[in-house]
Order: sequence, then structure tokens, then C-alpha cells
Amino acid sequence: MSSVSEEGRVITILSIDDHPAFREGLAAILHTQNDMRLIAQASSAREGIATYEIHRPSVTLMDVRLPDLSGIEALIAIRASHPSARVLMLSTSEGDASITRSLTAGARGYVLKTMQPNEMLDAIREVHAGRKIIPPSVAVQLATHMADQQLTLREAQILKCVAAGNSNCEIGKLLFISEQTVKAHLRHIMDKLSASDRAHSVAIAVRRGFLDL
Repeated sequence: MSSVSEEGRVITILSIDDHPAFREGLAAILHTQNDMRLIAQASSAREGIATYEIHRPSVTLMDVRLPDLSGIEALIAIRASHPSARVLMLSTSEGDASITRSLTAGARGYVLKTMQPNEMLDAIREVHAGRKIIPPSVAVQLATHMADQQLTLREAQILKCVAAGNSNCEIGKLLFISEQTVKAHLRHIMDKLSASDRAHSVAIAVRRGFLDL
């Protein structure tokens, strides 16, 4: 077991994740630490935002993907009322777009759920101490796509419609734009993602975190 932190305070933790098995595993790991205490859990973004208001934890562990809102939207909502909130984003994806959006929104770190328990505990302590944490594998993803153009909100909307099986004509009607405008957006999207076709664009966008399907 770890000794109590140098400041003499226990790190209180809120876990926001919709996977019960992950929450239970995390709770078991935290229970072994003298300097940490899991004070609350939530399974959705809205529940997590409300729970944060009640408990004001030292560190919040936030899943990027949640069933109602995204973890990034929940992060933004929490920090709107509590700018000093220390939120560590958790994900199974190394997509650079998700990482960039999380850090831009004010996350203190972005780590993968597949990391070893001791690495997770170290990340929590780093965030609690006021430092940011980005594991090497995550940093590599950011560096790889640093010079790449980001998709606009409209382009992401169009790709989501493509992923749902809509034709260019149908997408135009859904978004109140012309079919020619849809085609122009798709050309720009494929150029930005170096994709060969519509389906390839969707696959790349999902992998990089532009789309959460």
C-alpha cells in the first residue's frame, strides 16, 4: 500500500464510466491505496456532472465515451462552474482528435484504460499534484498528426451521415445544403484524411476520434 500523500491529504476520486466491470476493477485498485479514496461513481455524463457538484473530488476520472453526452462535453460543463477541476480522461482509443479535444477543453491528462494499474495510480497522483500527464503512446499519436488539418463541425456532421448510410442527396436534405455542396465537403474530407473513398473516410475518422459512432 502507498503511504498518504506528502500534503497529508487523501486524494478523493470520482469515477465517471458506463462500464460496471471497469468501475469495479478501478474501485478494487483504489481500495489498496492509503492516499486515495473513491468517494463516488457515475455511469453517465449528466449523472457525473451532478455528482461532481455534490462531492467536489480532488480528481475526476472521466470516460471519453458515455451514453448520453460525451466525456468531453461533461468535462466542459464541469469546468464551466469549476475551472480548477482536475479531470483525467480515460479511453480505449489513441485517436489524436479525441486527445486534442480533451486537452483543449481543459483535461489534465489523457490515458488509456489498458495501462497497468500502477501507471494509472501514478497518473492520478500526477494530476492531483497539479501536473499534466500524457503517456508516451498518446504523445506519439499527437506528434504523428500534429501538422494534419482538423475536420470542421460540418465535415464531421457529413461523415456521420455517411456512416449512417445516407446518400449525398439525403445528406443535403438532412443538413439543408445542396448535393453539390455535400460532394465538395466530401472531397475536402478525403483530402484532409488521405482517404480513398467515403467508406475509407469514415473508418479513418472513427479511428482518429473525429466520429463517435
